[in-house]
Amino acid sequence: MQVPQDGEDFAGQPWYHGPLSRQKAEALLQQDGDFLVRASKSRGGHPVISCRWRGSVLHFEVFRVALRPRPGRPTALFQLEDERFPSLPALVRSYVTGQRTLSQATGAVASRPVTRQGPIRRSFSEDTLPDGPAWTEPLRARKRSDSQPAGLEHMGQPTEDHPGSGAPTMPASALPRTGSDSVLLKVPVPLGSIADSLRASDGQLHAKAPTKPPRTSSLMLPDASGCPPTYCELVPRVPRVQGTPAGHSCPEPEAPWWEAEEEDGCFARPQAEVSFCPPDNPFCLLGSQNRPLETEVLHTLHGLFLEHHPGSTALHLLLVDCQATGLLGVTKAQRGAMGVASGLELLTLPHGHRLRLELLERLETLALAGALAVLGCAGPLEERAAALRGLVELALALRPGAAGDLPGLAAVMGALLMPQVSRLERTWRQLRRSHTEAALAFEQELKPLMRALDEGAGPCDPGEVALPHVAPAVRLLEGEELPGPLDESCERLLRTLHRARLLARDAPRFREAAARRLRGFRPHPELREALTTGFLRRLLWGSQGAGAPWATRLEKFQRVLTVLSQRLEPDH
Repeated sequence: MQVPQDGEDFAGQPWYHGPLSRQKAEALLQQDGDFLVRASKSRGGHPVISCRWRGSVLHFEVFRVALRPRPGRPTALFQLEDERFPSLPALVRSYVTGQRTLSQATGAVASRPVTRQGPIRRSFSEDTLPDGPAWTEPLRARKRSDSQPAGLEHMGQPTEDHPGSGAPTMPASALPRTGSDSVLLKVPVPLGSIADSLRASDGQLHAKAPTKPPRTSSLMLPDASGCPPTYCELVPRVPRVQGTPAGHSCPEPEAPWWEAEEEDGCFARPQAEVSFCPPDNPFCLLGSQNRPLETEVLHTLHGLFLEHHPGSTALHLLLVDCQATGLLGVTKAQRGAMGVASGLELLTLPHGHRLRLELLERLETLALAGALAVLGCAGPLEERAAALRGLVELALALRPGAAGDLPGLAAVMGALLMPQVSRLERTWRQLRRSHTEAALAFEQELKPLMRALDEGAGPCDPGEVALPHVAPAVRLLEGEELPGPLDESCERLLRTLHRARLLARDAPRFREAAARRLRGFRPHPELREALTTGFLRRLLWGSQGAGAPWATRLEKFQRVLTVLSQRLEPDH
């Protein structure tokens, strides 16, 4: 572990626990907002802020940036997200007293420190170190050469030249301390004898903890600005290795990302089908058991969407869609299981069947929720017209050149073009009368764009699109027949297959485009939750009905929407 120096001495802080395993840290954090700072073995002894938030424990590494020594300034800066501080206590004070979020993606706030009980442990070992002259602690020296894998862990830190001459066996008292000792011994250490003692087991030089899967999916937002990046469990930002192109880095909370993303790596045989939909954990807006379409929850969601302008809602939807599609947040375990690096590649392969079904369900579920936003307005006609306008403005914010979330655009357009909504003649007439600009944009821009995308045409350049329209390829690969005459359907089939190949090929470029749009974005936790597939499934069908087969659920809710539409504007 790095020894605190100068103004960065934090060993005396009550919230600093020294070398502490992830499991023990999680056991100490009992309530939301509880936090502590520990030295992480898997991150080379760097300080890590562990915080419990919304029932889960998240871990955020504080990146230490070494500075060239100059009078009147610290020797290092401590960075979390994109902000740097002269010391770790200053960083903790800023985030705790200001109730600031530890990361943009999680919204976690550290508010209550868990104080350390007793002195700081000396090392990461769980066993008591025996005393006596017969025991000598080996010095685990790490080479600073980039030719070794462990050398990559020290990129951006100053290197030190050590003498390589031999020396007699060093007494135990002369060994430098490890762990969280606050005093750095200045006794010179000859390394010749140490190297001889470790030559029989070179693996000790680069010992590594086994990879542990993250508690939540990692969200990779690569930073192309050149600023020193940071790491956290949900928003990893790590230094790029020279020679690795941007967009091909998929950092993991526990394992170095460069081990999984080598340019000359070989194909990994897929082990199992992968799901990018997180399990239905307890939701903030829903209890453990809920009935379909609870009035109180619908009112809360209505106010939540009114608080956010269409551009903000579009970015929330892009974030959730990127995770559901496997464009961002793919873990190392998921990559190993599916044999490719992105969900855009997986959905074109035979073992992407589960992902294709999840994407189709998400598309239909979002469309049903959008239609409900209009058909659930039982008040004045102007209220329903305003709901239509809101959906049109959201679609405009999702189109290419804006957020560029084409699956989200397809879901919103699916709601607007749903028969139960499109038959509301009085409502559409009121939209054209009261919100003419939105009505013209829907007819002249959005409808032709959606028609072209469904036919395998339309814009698909990663420069203006962050997440491409995958529904035509997904439906085709799941055996759905193409509509229209035979000659037109054959041309459409060829276009769709060609577009699917382009999507898989350009997956890294789409990842860069999505990360570029989401950089600096701070999602609202409840709005982000409300746009997930699991939440919408529970909202529309209740905790009991959510487990029914998808076809059964879809048929029942279509009947519900039909009844609501007839009540609003009965047939004459």
